[in-house]
Amino acid sequence: MTPASPSDALAHRTGGQVLSLTGLRFQASLGILAHEKKAPQPIQVDAELSLGEQPLVPQDDDIKHVLDYRKVRQIIIDECTAEHVNLLESLIGKLCARLMQLPGVHGVRVKIVKLEIFDDCEVAIRMEAGRW
Repeated sequence: MTPASPSDALAHRTGGQVLSLTGLRFQASLGILAHEKKAPQPIQVDAELSLGEQPLVPQDDDIKHVLDYRKVRQIIIDECTAEHVNLLESLIGKLCARLMQLPGVHGVRVKIVKLEIFDDCEVAIRMEAGRW
């Protein structure tokens, strides 16, 4: 009898998996002030997506069997730049709702930071949705 390989031993084990994107920076049209309505401003988005229990080792080494973080990144950028939004609260709600629609996502934690709204601080809002 052939001994089981380490990957065989892990094949039936699972663990809670979270996909994180941190420090994603880009320009977005956001805010109620006159200068915010005239030009986009830099924001930063951090997102965590709870994928629940996942195999410790994917069924194979193919991107088709996992959540592609390139797609998540593009959804964040697209959702935040689709149109002008007055309130951070509106934008973060829309973004959370969109990320929750991804297959296999059980919960999301999102933080949006306005990087240059004040000279002496950054302003951020954080929202959590779904199951963790």
